[in-house]
Amino acid sequence: MTARTITNTNTKFKNSVFTALFNNEDAARELYNALANTNYGPETKVEITTLEDVLFMEQINDVSFVIDGKIVILIEHQSTINKNIPLRMLLYIARVYEKICENKNLYRKNMITIPRPEFFVLYNGDNANIPDKQTLKLSDMFNNFGKDSPVELELRVPIYNINKGRNTELAKRSKTLDGYETFIELIREYGKMAGNLNSAVKQAIKECLNRDILKGFLENQGSEVVNMLLTEWKLEEALEVSKEEGREEGETQAQRKIAKEMKYEGITTAQIVKFTKLSEAEIEKL
Repeated sequence: MTARTITNTNTKFKNSVFTALFNNEDAARELYNALANTNYGPETKVEITTLEDVLFMEQINDVSFVIDGKIVILIEHQSTINKNIPLRMLLYIARVYEKICENKNLYRKNMITIPRPEFFVLYNGDNANIPDKQTLKLSDMFNNFGKDSPVELELRVPIYNINKGRNTELAKRSKTLDGYETFIELIREYGKMAGNLNSAVKQAIKECLNRDILKGFLENQGSEVVNMLLTEWKLEEALEVSKEEGREEGETQAQRKIAKEMKYEGITTAQIVKFTKLSEAEIEKL
């Protein structure tokens, strides 16, 4: 049985730069080779299976694909590492299997085959205390689980720190990942100097183009990359507001904070409405 492509975009919110960059056959294959220390070439087919309308950790920074009988779930994680990642991965892979397996197949007498799952989280936040690599296990979450008890269900999630200078061997094996790390580092550096995220992103794009870093991607999607990063990073900040102020009211405040920041950065009202779901009247009042 082969997997079918589910979708290339998430229609509920705008893509993250990570998803847009690695949600294609060549980049996904290259990154997997770096992470799994394999050497698949262009002759090895990759089928993108990234889910539609699924938010992981309230963000859209996931990539899912099938390669050589394995289904790979890649997540970029920018905030503090969440200990619930294994359970979230379990729920995610269940959704993917639902999509690639026709329900009627489950009731056939003969056993069907499914791609073997592999999971990776790439940490790209600014917490310097995150180690180069760590592994979280589903069994660590089990209630009253003893070390000597048999584990009937296990899911391991390796987490790699992909900030510049961390896990350098990975970057050496993937030019795209190396370029992405450099791009994010430049944005942070320019952000500290300029104090303006919009300006920092544009300056980082300009420098990357001059240095031939992610050149094709940035030339084709440069303006969209600016919008993706602005909304993505503002959402990260706003989610902290949501946690602090309570879920329901916090979500409203978070959306208003995002809208206000987007207005400040010069993003059009129509784009803000699409992203935050606030009305034009609410946005104009901000």
